[in-house]
Formats: sequence, C-alpha cells, structure tokens
Amino acid sequence: MEQQYCSNKPSSSSSCKAADRKTIEKNRRNQMKDLYMKLNSLVHHDQHTKEFLSLPDQLEEAANYIKKLQIDLEKMRLKKETLTASAGTLNSNSNSSTNTNGRTLENTLPLPHIEIHNVNSALEVLLITGLDYHFMFNHIIRMLHEDGVQIISANYTLVGHTIFHSIHSKVGESATSSAAKIISEKLKQFVGAAAT
Repeated sequence: MEQQYCSNKPSSSSSCKAADRKTIEKNRRNQMKDLYMKLNSLVHHDQHTKEFLSLPDQLEEAANYIKKLQIDLEKMRLKKETLTASAGTLNSNSNSSTNTNGRTLENTLPLPHIEIHNVNSALEVLLITGLDYHFMFNHIIRMLHEDGVQIISANYTLVGHTIFHSIHSKVGESATSSAAKIISEKLKQFVGAAAT
C-alpha cells in the first residue's frame, strides 16, 4: 500500500524509501524475535530458574544445551556400537570380535544379562537376552507391577539372535531408595536363576 502511495508522488521518493526501510527493519526484528522465542521454547530449562533471562543469556543457554545434547548423542552412539558389537560376538560364538572401528572386544556378556540404573525415582532396566529367553521380559514387567512400579515405556530391539529390552519406569514417590535397591536385587536374582 505504501509503495503505491509513494509511486504517485515522485517528489517524496526519499521519504518513501525511508518508510520502506523502516518497514523492512521492523519485519526483520519481528521475525528475529519469533525465531528467538522458538529457540527458547526448544531448550530444556531448569525448573528452579523461573526469572526472565536476557537474550544473550538465552542464546548462551541454548548453545550449552546443544553441546550437552551432542555429548549425550556421542555417548549413546558409543554405547550402541558396543552393544551391537557384543551382540555380534555373542551370535558368532567366538571369544573375540572386531567392531566397526577395528577394536577387538574380549569378555562378552553372558546371556541373559541385566543392567539396572536407579536415579531418584526413575528406574531403567536394560535386559539383553537370546531368542530362547523371550519369556523373561514378560516376567520382569509382571514383577515390576507387583512391586508397585509404574511402567513409563517398554520396548525391544532385535539384533541378529539377541534381543535388547529397555524398560523405563518410575518407583512410587513414597518409596525410598532402599525399596529400589530391593527391586533391583529381585530382578537380578530372577535373571541369574533363569540363566542357570
């Protein structure tokens, strides 16, 4: 609209250009503000910091969050590589195997194998089994339910003849850390007894 008005008055072309630049700059600032808001909404914020952060602080927090995600991604990639290589080793029934980086893996995990990680009220169970131990996953889910543990997610991945089960759960708020340790011991005893 402004351009049409400006084109009818050639004598005021310099004021029209200034108005166009102002409009363009205003649109650019609004677009940048929207992009900053989107970036800020994607960054995980501590629940303790509820005060408003300045724009440079928000950008620094976003940069630190991205670096943390990159480090976490690298750790997960290495863990996946190790687990995949150990699964390949277990499937070939050999004492050593070479993974994608050329490293040799000695001392593979006997199947079935269970790892339990307890952080605050979160309980993460990683169960690695062969195809002949598929019943263990259902038993562990049942045992967790019997102990009052809330299952948040449960999934599995099949790699060759090895199954990687992952269970993310939450121990009740009123339960103590000793209750989580008792549950962990029960699960380890069950897996150990089933393996023999």
